[in-house]
Amino acid sequence: MDARVTENIQQHRFELPITGQSFAVAYYTLQDGKVVLIHTEVPSEFSGQGIASRLAQGTFELLRKTGRKAVLKCPFMSHFFAKHPDYADVVDG
Repeated sequence: MDARVTENIQQHRFELPITGQSFAVAYYTLQDGKVVLIHTEVPSEFSGQGIASRLAQGTFELLRKTGRKAVLKCPFMSHFFAKHPDYADVVDG
């Protein structure tokens, strides 16, 4: 899997393709011009393979590239950020 994270604006989520129809996703809402990350999902059959971490990294990189800030309400995204403080420029709250 060498896919990249993309943003699905219509469904308010960041997506990482896994296989044909399977995606890991990070859902968000917009609040005061910030991207509020609220929930991360990886299909159970792909659990434990580091896919959620790749999704988080790709999401933060995409936000950095587009100059946006994230508010972390999702426990997984908060946990990932705690281990990767180099994304402090992207996280706002």
